[in-house]
Amino acid sequence: MTRKNKILQLAKNRWKMKIYMLLNLPMAFIAGIKIIDISESKAVISVPYKFLNKNPFRSIYFAVLSMAAELSSGIIALNEVSNASVPMSMLVLNMKASFTKKARTKIIFVCDQGDLVRNTISNSITSGEGQTIDIVSVGIDEEGEKVAEFIFTWTFKPKNY
Repeated sequence: MTRKNKILQLAKNRWKMKIYMLLNLPMAFIAGIKIIDISESKAVISVPYKFLNKNPFRSIYFAVLSMAAELSSGIIALNEVSNASVPMSMLVLNMKASFTKKARTKIIFVCDQGDLVRNTISNSITSGEGQTIDIVSVGIDEEGEKVAEFIFTWTFKPKNY
């Protein structure tokens, strides 16, 4: 396996990804969050409506939705950081969310801003300074209706080595 796209290769292997999530993201594993599709520019993540994920209002608890939304942007960012020419740090600086409908079915989160992430990391490497970007992840229910939109502010910075 080449260093380039190591994260994509991991994410596309269902069993390896389950083990990775169990060891590194145990709450996402327990919640049943899955990577449906991934490329350098887009990630599609699902989260089921099930007993462990629900709130008293018979919808998916917002924290579970947040995990899935963050993974959709974070897996793209992690892939780009792992492909960078220098060691990089990455961190969520801020998160904004809006909820437009109760999440009562499986929800699919889509983030398609990989090109923005790649360009931001490249600018950070070139300048040697930290860079921030806002990345959007949209949650859609089984009827195709938007239930939530998350905006994550990510920071990227070359590590001092």
